[in-house]
Amino acid sequence: MSVPTPDARRPNPDHVAFVGGGNMARSLIGGLVGGGLPAAAIRVAEPDEGKRRALAADFGVQVFADAAAAADGAPVWVLAVKPQAMREVCSGLAALARAQRPLAVSIAAGITLAQLARWLGDGTATVRAMPNTPALLGAGMTGLCANAQVDAEGRARAEAILAAAGRTAWIEDEALMDAVTAVSGSGPAYAFLLAEALEDAARAQGLPAETARLLVQQTLLGAARMLAESGESPATLRQQVTSPGGTTQAALETFEAGGLRRLVAAAVAAAQRRGGELSALHD
Repeated sequence: MSVPTPDARRPNPDHVAFVGGGNMARSLIGGLVGGGLPAAAIRVAEPDEGKRRALAADFGVQVFADAAAAADGAPVWVLAVKPQAMREVCSGLAALARAQRPLAVSIAAGITLAQLARWLGDGTATVRAMPNTPALLGAGMTGLCANAQVDAEGRARAEAILAAAGRTAWIEDEALMDAVTAVSGSGPAYAFLLAEALEDAARAQGLPAETARLLVQQTLLGAARMLAESGESPATLRQQVTSPGGTTQAALETFEAGGLRRLVAAAVAAAQRRGGELSALHD
């Protein structure tokens, strides 16, 4: 697994066709345009007329109602439709894929490389990507996995697209992609649940709701920045905040007594299992 540094130089992905213009596609398009890719090099297929108008107005990209019209001639396709629609969309693009041999990058959760290749046509270079919702703010995390048909240039192109919305990591064993989904794909919801619980606890201690929210928001933001920027492990940072016999130790001992680590491990395992089940549903 490779994790590039945030300021690593990445190649321009050239012309890109997005099939689907929802929120995740918008975040990637915004990142690409903001990073210097000409808007004229981006095509977007989106059936919703209102979304097409907004994409054209906001980013200056070319918009189409038909997927094949957007994909025709583009060397890279970003498949950004819902998982339940992926088979139909890919089947409709299969003849074009066989003729043009594009690089197809899917950001649909639970859709495997084998499924993509089968629906688009064997021999299609495909990348499976699992972004998460902080990509909407340019702070996303995406796991990437490629089939054997994707060469070094294809990997660089796929990474350039997903890196427009945050950090990336290559996963060489596709079997681990469900674990990526369980950790980083679903992970923001775990952080939001912790924030909810902290806010509830703060209010229970008598703090005003507005103050409780501010305390929790800034605390989690600051902790996340320390994790990302300090170079220290989570365990080291935890120890630095924990004075023997102090308030933090009292709280952490309560977490440990309640089995927090076991609960987190069980939750991630449950999400991983469900990811595999969802993949099978789309076969």
